[in-house]
Amino acid sequence: MPVDWRLQCLPPLLLLFLTIPSWVPHCSATPTALVGINYGRVGNNLPPPSAVPPMLASLGIGRVRLYDTDPAVLRAFANTGVELVVGLTDRCVEGVTTPDGAMAWIKGNIQPYVPATKIAMITVGNEVLTGNNTGLARLLLPAMQSLHDALATCGLSTISVTTAHSLAILATSYPPSTTYFRKDLLPLICPILTFHAKTCSPFLINAYPYFAYAAQPNHVDIEYVLLEPNYGGILDNGTGLKYPNMLLAQVDAVYHAINAAGGDSAKTIEVRISETGWPSAGDSSEPGASSENAAKYNSNVMRLIAQNKGTPLRPGVTLRAYVFAMFNENQKDGPTSERNYGLFKPDGTPAYPLGYSLPVDNSTGGTHGGGTSGGFGYGANSTIGPPDDGYYSISGAIAERWPWQRVVGGAISACALGVLLLLF
Repeated sequence: MPVDWRLQCLPPLLLLFLTIPSWVPHCSATPTALVGINYGRVGNNLPPPSAVPPMLASLGIGRVRLYDTDPAVLRAFANTGVELVVGLTDRCVEGVTTPDGAMAWIKGNIQPYVPATKIAMITVGNEVLTGNNTGLARLLLPAMQSLHDALATCGLSTISVTTAHSLAILATSYPPSTTYFRKDLLPLICPILTFHAKTCSPFLINAYPYFAYAAQPNHVDIEYVLLEPNYGGILDNGTGLKYPNMLLAQVDAVYHAINAAGGDSAKTIEVRISETGWPSAGDSSEPGASSENAAKYNSNVMRLIAQNKGTPLRPGVTLRAYVFAMFNENQKDGPTSERNYGLFKPDGTPAYPLGYSLPVDNSTGGTHGGGTSGGFGYGANSTIGPPDDGYYSISGAIAERWPWQRVVGGAISACALGVLLLLF
């Protein structure tokens, strides 16, 4: 592996490396609430990690998607019962493609924290297949396989390994029944589907109806993208299934694409929503970005997921989703909306009142793997334009013009620990 890969990840964690415990217990991840939340930290005014678990408890949320393996955050969730998804960033993918590199990363970033901290899943890179780095795309599956093998060797096979995808992996999206993956990505996607089927790990998607609406506000009913429960729905003539909202249509579009590409084995793969949300404020050029719409959308997402009804195509498969995001993050670049996805303001007060509360007993044992799902959206890029019909603008993620902004400021730390173990 290149020397510069090691060096670029070293500085941030030299002191933290010295504080890692030497004991290495085993992990037993336990699925909890169906609804999760993405906890990003691209801000200089956010509360300390120790303040976050009580805030989650106030929402009734038991799953959290992190974007790195920051030790302070992992320790903050120890003994809370909250189930975590942790991320390995794109810059670290190459370093874990070998058995030694993967083992070092697991020993530096996972083993020291379990079982006190419930780590259920590792996401490898994010939206890699639709990014500009084709070389990295070819390394994605080897990295996933190496980490999976390293976890098994360490007795941590309950922790799943996956990656999150932009909906720009779809070549067509209207209606869901006709959806298929981009042909140029099939040589990479098909082996990944085989990996998911073999390891019982979920296929993660970052799904934002908001982007479809923002791109075509005059052609998309706002009630459809806000998941309003009284909306009449849209019929997919190919299957005869009616879709009451765009989010369910997006999920089933991915299921159809998986079935088309993966054959019978792919029918066992579960699709989970690693990110979805709505901004509470935006620029004048961002239609629909308002606290009222954000409250409606996120409340409706929570209500939809808590109903545990699956999707029209897969009614018997539990649907899980992560709301983006925990906080408004003031250090994000781009339009105003990027800094206003949080359910909370940095001072810990609600960004707006939610109209729905999660039921206390909203939990399940799940059907696949050990975990949850995640992704943070810095690789979306495609030459595919939006479809003519806004109702099924499934690839609306293409409208996310600032894809790098969700990289967490401390992301290098996840890579650094593994490299330190390799070098020392």
